[in-house]
Amino acid sequence: MNLVDTVHYAAPAGGTGGGWITIAMLVGMVALFYFLLIRPQQKQRKAHQELVGALSAGDEVIMASGMMGIIKKVEDDHVVVRVSKNVELRFQKGAVNASLPKGTLEL
Repeated sequence: MNLVDTVHYAAPAGGTGGGWITIAMLVGMVALFYFLLIRPQQKQRKAHQELVGALSAGDEVIMASGMMGIIKKVEDDHVVVRVSKNVELRFQKGAVNASLPKGTLEL
């Protein structure tokens, strides 16, 4: 009997299924990022684009700066907002943060 014949070698730990587990974990992480980060941002961006697209004179709005006013004029990329009795300011449409219900502001 030879010394090589009596020595038994152990198989490496992990087996052949380890690759599938890694791929499944990677797919799970991508799905998690999509549903927790990417999808909500896409919905928020779409809602903001709809808000900006629907702006018209007389709408009461809140700007990104926190300033509130009534839209007096809608131009291509800008809106003219009345913020006080004799004060009208010009903003980019993207700066409109939210629309308020009619009658909220008393200017």
